[in-house]
Amino acid sequence: MPDFKTIADFRKDNGKAIRQVCKEFVVLCRSLNLFSDAIVAIDGSKFKAVNNRDKNFTDRKLKARMQQLEESITRYLTELDRADREPAAVTEVRVAHLQDKVAAVRAQRRRLEQIGEQMAKAPDGQISLTDPDARSMATSGRGTGIVGYNVQTAVDDKHHLIVAHEVTNVGHDRSQLSSMAKEARDAIGIEELTILADRGYFNGEEILECDQAGITAMVPKPQTSNNKAQGLFDKRDFRYIPVDDEYQCPAGQRAIWRFTTVENGMTLHKYWSSACPKCSIKSQCTTSQYRRIARWEHERVLEAMQKRLDRTPEASRLRRQTVEHPFGTLKAWMGSTHFLTKTLPRVSTEMSLHVLVYNLKRAMQIVGILPLMQAMRA
Repeated sequence: MPDFKTIADFRKDNGKAIRQVCKEFVVLCRSLNLFSDAIVAIDGSKFKAVNNRDKNFTDRKLKARMQQLEESITRYLTELDRADREPAAVTEVRVAHLQDKVAAVRAQRRRLEQIGEQMAKAPDGQISLTDPDARSMATSGRGTGIVGYNVQTAVDDKHHLIVAHEVTNVGHDRSQLSSMAKEARDAIGIEELTILADRGYFNGEEILECDQAGITAMVPKPQTSNNKAQGLFDKRDFRYIPVDDEYQCPAGQRAIWRFTTVENGMTLHKYWSSACPKCSIKSQCTTSQYRRIARWEHERVLEAMQKRLDRTPEASRLRRQTVEHPFGTLKAWMGSTHFLTKTLPRVSTEMSLHVLVYNLKRAMQIVGILPLMQAMRA
């Protein structure tokens, strides 16, 4: 039986081959007709890295740590001043101890200043001392976060097999939709694919890229506007009229095209109505002089997707029961520590091993051990 060092060296020396075996097993599952014809759910989950939270620094963390050190130095110096004024009140041993404390805190402050210089040169403004690729990421709980990786998976809705996965150190999912969708389509080997994802993946450019690739995306739009909460009309209350390139407002007036601008690389058309200042329901619409409506040049793609979602109210439930189950299983297997390796390439290899084992156990349950072994030999 191989010892831990043999297994660790095998994983370290064969990372690329292990990741390729994981992909080949998906191809084997495809040949066994274990995938559905059309639907894949995509999701991301945060996995802990080896890096402790105290060994990860962001600008906010660094400022907070420096402030704590300054407060400690002030407290120690105040006590030393008291010792100078009242020698009998503070023993010599205590004075020596305080002087050591001050020296240690100042040394720690110098180290933090050096980390701050390194952090200023980092592309994302973060430094992790144990695992340089690990990043501080927010989690679903309010005000909570971990230092780790964001693992993306695409899961088939028929047998909950993981058809594609990717390990990233980006803390959000907004830029992952099209790449994961294309990986899933190539893995399943079909031209037309429907992907389900949650609101965290909503990104107009990513959805457009999926549409151009022939992939049908179903991603609900996050409600970022506060208009409804303030008792004002939402953009959805304005109906677009394609023939005239105009919007009809709740008051029945037409908001016409005014100008086109580019914001964050996106071409936006701006509309508003001349009747806004004298409108009888203006107080329900806007606090400005005019209610301006922005329309992306590819808004039709998002509108078509919203219509699909309206016709498929069970899409959200199907996504949850498909893609969240594998994440729960994998984290239960990995335990509280999650990843054991460091740096993105090695963590990717470790994740591929977990995904391979997960798919292997699923396939054994679905088709049986002997038929699966026969398919492997073939």
